Amino acid sequence: MFGDMMGMMGKLKETQEKVKATKQRLNSVFIEETSPEDLLKVTITANRDIKSIEVDDSLLSDKEKLEDYLVITLNKAIAKATNVNETELAAVAKEGMPDIPGMDSFLK
Repeated sequence: MFGDMMGMMGKLKETQEKVKATKQRLNSVFIEETSPEDLLKVTITANRDIKSIEVDDSLLSDKEKLEDYLVITLNKAIAKATNVNETELAAVAKEGMPDIPGMDSFLK
């Protein structure tokens, strides 16, 4: 039993290291999202750090439209990045979990 516990602790530490490495890798995964009419483009990482925002000159004269496009486009980009982030981290975490019957349905 003690050996099993030590094995599980080792596996937990290994999983923690894999999660950390995955988080670092997600800094280099870029998600691009564009607004309606492609007048605004946002680039963020899978860790949801904004890297760039490109604004078409025609939006500079319409503050309300620019604000709307920023909200819409950023929210869509963040949702995509969150999905990528959670999927990647869940896969690493699941890989490191001990094989407990019924645990798969609990994690969904």
